[in-house]
Amino acid sequence: MISIHGHNLCIEDVVTVARKNEPVEISPEGLTNIERARGWLENVLATDLPVYGINTGFGIFADRHITLKDSNQLSRNLILSHAVGTGPALDDEIVRGAMLVRANTLAKGYSGVRTEIVQTLLDMLMAGVTPVVPSQGSLGSSGDLGPLSHLALVMTTDALDRVEDSGWATYQGNTLRGKDAMAKANLQRLVLGPKEGLALNNGATFSAAIGALAVYDARNLAHVAELALSMTLEALMGTSAAFDLRLHTVREQAGQLRVAKAIKDHTRGSTLMDGAGRVQDAYSLRCAPQVQGAVLDTIEFCAQIIEREINAATDNPLLFSPLDILSGG
Repeated sequence: MISIHGHNLCIEDVVTVARKNEPVEISPEGLTNIERARGWLENVLATDLPVYGINTGFGIFADRHITLKDSNQLSRNLILSHAVGTGPALDDEIVRGAMLVRANTLAKGYSGVRTEIVQTLLDMLMAGVTPVVPSQGSLGSSGDLGPLSHLALVMTTDALDRVEDSGWATYQGNTLRGKDAMAKANLQRLVLGPKEGLALNNGATFSAAIGALAVYDARNLAHVAELALSMTLEALMGTSAAFDLRLHTVREQAGQLRVAKAIKDHTRGSTLMDGAGRVQDAYSLRCAPQVQGAVLDTIEFCAQIIEREINAATDNPLLFSPLDILSGG
C-alpha cells in the first residue's frame, strides 16, 4: 500500500501503481493538507477578493468576475472546453501513472480541492477505471491541459449529466463511455466546486508520468548493458585491469565508478578474465565504464527532475494561507 501526501512519491511508486496495480491511500498528513487548503479556499469564497480561477474567468477573461453560484459550472466548463485532444490513445500505464501523480499533487495541500476529488482518483485506480486520453494536445511545461481534461471528464459531471460529455474509459477489458464505466465500477462522478476544474487540469502531470516510466525503463536498460558487458568480457577473456576501481575513483565521475564497480562484482571469481594475456582490450571494452557511466549520470539527472516534479504543486493559483493566494504558474 502506497500512502500519498505530496512529498515522498518516488519513481518506483509510479511504476508499481501504473503497471502492477499497487493500492494507494491518502495518508493522515495528506488528509490534513487537503482539508487545510480547502478551508483557505472557503475563506476566499466568503469575501469579494478577486482571485484568478476562483471567482474570475481564465486567460484573457481573467478580469471577468464570476459569481459564487456560477463557479461550479465554470469549473465544469473548463474541463469540457479543454478536452479536445487527438491522436492515438495513451497507454493505460501512462494514464494510471498520471492519475497517481495528480492525486499526489493535490494531496500536497495547496490547491483547495475537496478530499473527494483526490479519493475518487484513487478509487478509479483501484477499481481499474482508466480514462481514454488522446496522446496529442498537451502544452508541455505550460500544462497537460488537454490530457488532464480528458481524464477529468470521466470522474466529473454536471446538472445535465450527458453521457456524451463523460469521455471514454476502459474497464475490465472494455472501452465504455466514462459515465457507464464509473457506474459499472460503482463509483460516483463528482460535481466540481470552485477552482476544482483548474486544480484537475493545470499541470505537467502526464509529462511527469511519462518521464517516470521512461527513467525506470532506462535504469533497467543500463543494468542490462552492464550485464552484457560483463558477459562479453568473459567470452573474449577480457583484461580486468581496465576496471580497477583506483582508475575510476581518481576520475571522480560517479556514473563511471558505478559501472566499474558493477563489472567487478559481476566478474568476481571469473576463470576466463585475463585468460588471453593481452596488455589491454579494444577501446569498446576497456572504456565501457566511461561511456556507460555518462549514460547513467544522465539518467540520474533526469530522475532527480522527475522525482521533484511528481511531488510538485503545479496548480495555478496556489493557496498558502487563508488570504494568501498566489498566481504565477
